[in-house]
Amino acid sequence: MRTIRLGNSGLEVSAVVLGMMSYGDPAKGTHPWSVGLEAARPFVRRAYEAGITTFDTANVYSLGSSEEITGTLLKEIAPREELQIATKVHGRMRNAANGAGLSRAAIMHEIDASLTRLGTDYVDLYQIHRFDPVTPVEETMEALHDVVKAGKARYLGASSMWTWQFAQMQHTAELHGWTKFVSMQDQYNLLEREEEREMHPFCQATGVGVLPWSPLARGRLARPWGSAGSGNRESTDAFGQGLYQQDVQANRAIVEAVEAIAGAREVPMAQVALAWVAARPAVTAPIVGATKERHIDDAVAAVELELTEEEIGRLEQAYTPRNPSGF
Repeated sequence: MRTIRLGNSGLEVSAVVLGMMSYGDPAKGTHPWSVGLEAARPFVRRAYEAGITTFDTANVYSLGSSEEITGTLLKEIAPREELQIATKVHGRMRNAANGAGLSRAAIMHEIDASLTRLGTDYVDLYQIHRFDPVTPVEETMEALHDVVKAGKARYLGASSMWTWQFAQMQHTAELHGWTKFVSMQDQYNLLEREEEREMHPFCQATGVGVLPWSPLARGRLARPWGSAGSGNRESTDAFGQGLYQQDVQANRAIVEAVEAIAGAREVPMAQVALAWVAARPAVTAPIVGATKERHIDDAVAAVELELTEEEIGRLEQAYTPRNPSGF
């Protein structure tokens, strides 16, 4: 698998990123659909053997156990310098003061906790999971800069916020000579394209790479309309249940277009939907989850699948404007 530079930075990442949210201790309560260490091992190894070297997790995924599994398994498959590990900070980890958010106190505590769970001295990409409206932007950006200068993170990234918020944070860092974000991890797929209006043009204009989450719209783009998923995530993912509920008629038409093109191509629907995301101008690499071997196989195949202009037009035709979600 080819590697791609993340925005204008020097960091090279694989053309597909393996999302580690599916792996963790289900008893932790935050992600009851997650699977444990032994179940996760073959997926991580298969991903690496297929050329995936970039792995994305977060401190809040299964309250840290996703990071623990990530660290354990990555030690088994390759030297540290051959892998790119990304994690995030913002979500609540403790029911106490400074147990969440982007204050200096929270960031300095959480980076050390993440590194301990991951079993590494540094992460390649340290991302803020969401915007913190109550902490001064200057405080957050200086703290993140200090994390980089301490050698605990190589690069900084952000995730899911309004473009004006992202621009404010980047501008603040630039004014003070602090480390800027090199990536934006946002929700982007055929059913949720609102980032095309402002965020993606801003990223392209300023050299920021885009790492889309949920490129298959929580599996809705990987199966025929009305079909249920094969796991228990759909019924237990409270966050996901609030997504993709706008303009159901348009959503159905899009899914049916994916199905028709996949049928004509004789490939799984997931490959068509992922190929569309991976080829968008602002996108560096989609983040995919995997709880079945075919999930990894489809993702790897998708980055080599070239859609025609006619197929792209059919996939995009039914989309309608909607309120951005997932922030």
